[in-house]
Amino acid sequence: MQALVYRGKDDLRVEDLPVPKIRTDEVLVRVEACGICPTDLKKIHQALVPPPRVFGHETAGTIVRTGSEVRGFRAGDRVAVHHHVPCRTCHCCRRGAFAQCRQYLRTGVTAGFEPAGGGFAGYVRVMSFCLPGLVRLPPGAAMAEAALLEPVNTVLKGVRTLGVHAGDTVLVVGQGPVGMIFNRLLTLEGASVLACDPLEERRRMGRRFGARWSTATTASPDLAPAIRRRTHGRGLDAAVITAPSDAAFQECFPLLRGGGSVLVFAHTVRGREVPVDLGRVCVDEVRVLGSYSADITLQEEVADLVFSRRLDVRPLITHQVPLSRAAEAMGRVASPSDGMLKVVVVPG
Repeated sequence: MQALVYRGKDDLRVEDLPVPKIRTDEVLVRVEACGICPTDLKKIHQALVPPPRVFGHETAGTIVRTGSEVRGFRAGDRVAVHHHVPCRTCHCCRRGAFAQCRQYLRTGVTAGFEPAGGGFAGYVRVMSFCLPGLVRLPPGAAMAEAALLEPVNTVLKGVRTLGVHAGDTVLVVGQGPVGMIFNRLLTLEGASVLACDPLEERRRMGRRFGARWSTATTASPDLAPAIRRRTHGRGLDAAVITAPSDAAFQECFPLLRGGGSVLVFAHTVRGREVPVDLGRVCVDEVRVLGSYSADITLQEEVADLVFSRRLDVRPLITHQVPLSRAAEAMGRVASPSDGMLKVVVVPG
């Protein structure tokens, strides 16, 4: 099979690899769609992990082989794949902190080398502990839609972490695919969504996904007056930072009302520090929250949202590219322009 192999910082090569061999308690999936995620781009551009690896974790495809001990799945099943699955019994899992579970931190889907998702390849091996993460697709569901189940899951987890109420006013910073998914899911919770993004076309699309008002940046002079006007002087109930922008966090923090919350969603690289007014945290009870990766308990709800089209992800998928053009597409995703939202790699 062919695979896009990470060989070092910004070094991606299409290579021939053997189709993974599965054990008796595993399944083999032919990959038919895999979304490009900014998290993988960070790992590639900043060389955060040693090579070689095959990335790609927003994966959907068809099971072509099952081990003799596998029950509940068979060849021909069309599935979306989750590469992280918690044990659900450890100290962290019992408290709902699934992303801190030791098993969850292992990647259980691979196309070869150190497991890294493997979706940018012809086939992936799904290890036994990740079988509960397989989601069957309903008839007629497109593979490209199914590839977005994982990012939608991460966003729904973030929305639940925020705990918004109907009537709340929430600012979503960043109107890429994730930001727009936040728009829609927050709107379904009854929130009024404001948005920021430097690209006009993304702001326009963000309004289609539920934003009632938008501006180019959190530094815009019209942002604070708009918030005061729309909240009758109260301030934001919540803000979501979907881009790894320290400045956006600092600019949003003073706009929150007492008891409000800011969700840090894209700061996935450790070691960066920003000053925080701890008096606001203590006296004003402003909460700084984080949300990382997916929540297995939300899978059925996510599938229903996507396949019922209450959250219609199809307009977000602007490009589908073959594996031979995946490296080029990743470079474009890293520096997005108008007209580009979600890029899905189609290995076949």
